[in-house]
Amino acid sequence: MANNQGNEQGKGAGSSQKASESGSAKGTSKRGFAAMNEEKQRKMASKGGQAAHQKGTAHEFDSEEARRAGQKGGEAVSRNREHMAEIGRKGGESRQSAQRANESRSTAARGGGTGRQGGKDEDDKG
Repeated sequence: MANNQGNEQGKGAGSSQKASESGSAKGTSKRGFAAMNEEKQRKMASKGGQAAHQKGTAHEFDSEEARRAGQKGGEAVSRNREHMAEIGRKGGESRQSAQRANESRSTAARGGGTGRQGGKDEDDKG
């Protein structure tokens, strides 16, 4: 077991040495596509997509394939319990505020909140 631990430590130390050596010699500058600004990246990617469509090699989802992809995405998101809890809280807050708004409207419609409706009825009669 000691040999395995020694090997693992040796590997880690070697890789960190290489990383620090290359970092000091070359720096951490980005190269190629990563070095371009977002707008330039989008333009190049768009040209690639257009060329693939013209050539006939571009992939297009049919409705069944899109449905399966969406389902996989939903499954991946639902594994994140914190995210799902946050979504649930927002939904609860939204529902609660909608319910309060409906209650205030119905109270006003019955003439319970403003006092003005009673006065209007008396003015109309008199």
